[in-house]
Amino acid sequence: MRRVIFTVCLSLWFIGSMAQEVRDTSYWKKGGLASVSFSQTSLTNWSGGGDNNVALNALLNLFANYEKRKISWENNLKMEYGLVKQGDESLRKSIDNIDFATKLGIKNGGHWYYSALAQFQTQFDKGYNYPNDVDVVSRFLAPAYITTSLGMDYKPNDYFSAYLSPLTGKMTIVNDDDLSEMGAFGVDAGDKFRAEFGAFTKLSFHKDVWENVNLQTVLDLFSNYSENFGNIDINWEVLFTMKVNKFLTANVSTTLKYDDDVDYINKDGVNKGPRIQFKEIIGIGLAYKF
Repeated sequence: MRRVIFTVCLSLWFIGSMAQEVRDTSYWKKGGLASVSFSQTSLTNWSGGGDNNVALNALLNLFANYEKRKISWENNLKMEYGLVKQGDESLRKSIDNIDFATKLGIKNGGHWYYSALAQFQTQFDKGYNYPNDVDVVSRFLAPAYITTSLGMDYKPNDYFSAYLSPLTGKMTIVNDDDLSEMGAFGVDAGDKFRAEFGAFTKLSFHKDVWENVNLQTVLDLFSNYSENFGNIDINWEVLFTMKVNKFLTANVSTTLKYDDDVDYINKDGVNKGPRIQFKEIIGIGLAYKF
């Protein structure tokens, strides 16, 4: 616990002290993507079977990056939310994500930077283990993950980086009495907070891979030194964005997760232990890139 607190304080001190040097707005590059996709299926006397459904997904991805001489500072905020209505079922959440990351580095020479990273992840709304729409299995700040670390960042170009940290504090927050009592998301039963100390790697790639086709992918890997070292928590996100015209886009988004401390409970309430989690979203809709 003391190592985690020390890592958090040192990381935030490094980011805060260096942030005083980046006031010149001419060295900032800012932008983002806002999109809304909609799908609808209506069936009347359809012999092939199926059900009416409506789905709406929204995405906001913002960045603000600073580069001047030996200082590099990258900031990214990603927010997603989606709803789906199928047949007579109630309106359900399909996507829900808040992810903010900031990384500040001082160039050491060549393509390497001494760096500090801080990341915050949670969700907007309550989640249920459908078709059970009574028992809440997640909500805002339950869980929430805070990661702070010190390490080295390898950036050979402006579209790829490999961040390596042997000093990382990872904190899991479960700010819900019922979920806390269940020991959800790896916290001890009755606790709302869990601290881990370990090694962390973050690989990022963001580039136009073909004309009007952009690929953005981030892979996070974490291993706890004191508990089952070698078991790796994985969070891998991939986003393909294909531009049709100025406002119309198609996108394919996938997320793969694995956390040894998070058990999968099936629809019958049976605990199946840790499992690989996977999410895929394909959408066509309005988008604005700036």
